[in-house]
Amino acid sequence: MTENNQKIEEMKKLIGEIEKHNYNYYVLDNPTISDSEYDKLYYSLVDLEKETGVILPNSPTQRVGDTVLEGFTKKRHAVNLYSLNKVRDFSALEDWVNDMEKESGGTDFAVEYKFDGLNLVIEYQDGLFVSATTRGNGTIGEDVSNQVKTIRTVPLSIKYKGRLIVQGEGMMTNKSFAEYNKTATEKLKNPRNAVAGAIRNLDARETAKRKLDFFCYSILLCEGKEFNTQQQMHEFLIENGFQTGNYFKICKNVQEIIHCINEVDVVKSKLDIMIDGMVIKINEVEPREKIGFTAKFPKWAMAYKFEAQEATTLLKSVTWQVGRSGRVTPIAELEPVELAGATIRRATLNNIDDIKRKGVLSNSRVFVRRSNEVIPEIMGIAEKLEDSKEIVEPSLCPSCGSPLVKKGPLLFCTNHLDCREQVVDRLSHFASREAFNIEGLSEKTVGQIYDKLNLRKMSDIFKLKEEDLLKLDNFKEKKTKNIINSIENSKNIDFYRFLFALGIGEVGVKTAKDLANNFKNLDNLIGAEKEDIIAIEDIGEVIADNIYNFFRDKDNLDEIKSLFESGVKIKEVENSLKNKNFEGKTFVLTGTLSRPRTEVENLIESLGGKTSSSVSKKTDYVLAGENAGSKLDKARELNITILSETEFDRLVDD
Repeated sequence: MTENNQKIEEMKKLIGEIEKHNYNYYVLDNPTISDSEYDKLYYSLVDLEKETGVILPNSPTQRVGDTVLEGFTKKRHAVNLYSLNKVRDFSALEDWVNDMEKESGGTDFAVEYKFDGLNLVIEYQDGLFVSATTRGNGTIGEDVSNQVKTIRTVPLSIKYKGRLIVQGEGMMTNKSFAEYNKTATEKLKNPRNAVAGAIRNLDARETAKRKLDFFCYSILLCEGKEFNTQQQMHEFLIENGFQTGNYFKICKNVQEIIHCINEVDVVKSKLDIMIDGMVIKINEVEPREKIGFTAKFPKWAMAYKFEAQEATTLLKSVTWQVGRSGRVTPIAELEPVELAGATIRRATLNNIDDIKRKGVLSNSRVFVRRSNEVIPEIMGIAEKLEDSKEIVEPSLCPSCGSPLVKKGPLLFCTNHLDCREQVVDRLSHFASREAFNIEGLSEKTVGQIYDKLNLRKMSDIFKLKEEDLLKLDNFKEKKTKNIINSIENSKNIDFYRFLFALGIGEVGVKTAKDLANNFKNLDNLIGAEKEDIIAIEDIGEVIADNIYNFFRDKDNLDEIKSLFESGVKIKEVENSLKNKNFEGKTFVLTGTLSRPRTEVENLIESLGGKTSSSVSKKTDYVLAGENAGSKLDKARELNITILSETEFDRLVDD
């Protein structure tokens, strides 16, 4: 073998190793080598290509094209593409399922995500990537091979050596979208538009910058191989290195299908990808041939569409809202729009830099998205109107008229004791369920106390008397006594609740628990250096700064002293029981458990463990109850230990 041939064989081995690590990193989210080790492999391949003058067709160095195309070539699809018929309610879905069961003589159904990206068709021959085409009109699409080769989750070589044509969706994850917009001169409007613009960019280098993903869900042609079920196709795609979206269920009836839809509907806003529904297909291939197609779609498949997660509406104006820390935040006042089952009238805009970055204006049409189940967010401008106006940052507090102070992109009112909006928010938080849990002290009641009883500080709450409250509107003797009793009963409080009640910037319940478990008492926390705080996992520099500075502020320390003088007592944090099975371990709970979830979470934390809401490579155990869903699937994919409740109890008793 010549020296050049030896180097080519070495290149083949490097390509195989690099593709394996790409699959682990991009598809499984489970890297097995460091970035520097990966770079060493990659640049070894680059050097060998230069030395030999040979670039193999499946080389990962070719993922970023160097040529700018003048235009896209039209390409006829080898297999005609169909759309999916759609339903939006369970009644119509049930009718379709009943029809399919009758026509097939009884069947199972495969349920998968309905991705919201750009439809792509990719062809392989002899185990190598050949081409990629957009859907187009279903018969003819655009050749986007150079662009699609930049997508790391598109395998350039696969195990199967026959001709293979697959269909899937080009996607931009929410994480990639956010990272791109941090440094981009021209901000992207949303992940869906971003992927379409990236794939249709004639310069493949620009496509590569957006770090797209590809999720594969259909085999259009596979010469030399037959599949009996959708499940077999799904498994074949995974075996050949394709990313499929981590959700695939086989259901026997419409009740099980509806359960899957509801399961995903609850968590869809927390996914890193945009989905707009679920796809249901007859699992078996044989009855599909009998049931057939219409001119537009296969009769044996149906898409269930979720209620819209994104819409456009008119941003009428912006109001500036003062929070308990004094931060002044812009709130978009919207023309009401139906979105994800709710009528949206207001949405967050974060700060003036966010407004400028998104280019939004008063009286302009904007994209609105429900980024979670509660808070809608403005994503960007959709249309500028003739009378659209720039949004102007205020110089005075909209609540009390005091001059505002700017810290970075954020505005603050420093009038902490006489800014009504700020004080009412702070005292309502202090009295809330997760804090001192004082029943009856709603925001409305706190507002009355501020106006009529001159309540200004948290410690003032413990000075309230029955005769004071009886002066307020709609306060009778029974209601008054209940509030006074609740105030008295709240004085003995858990350490973490006390910390949460103080309203330290960015400190939620979880962070408060972490602080309490690490420092055990208030004196230790007050005396801690910033380095001690930031050493706690999940506490970053910004939150550590907030905590450290809070306990260096004389007014805050004086208020804490006043709380103790009012009779507040912090319950001591008991030392965690030593249990080697739990110390430093991360648990994820999924499905329906036989006892309250908070009880299990508290038990895990008391034994030295932590809980998380999502499964990742950092997860140690997944505790699975009945009807466990996508988290269980992800755990299996990442080879994470899955516990039944019985097995969990054994760990506790060990």
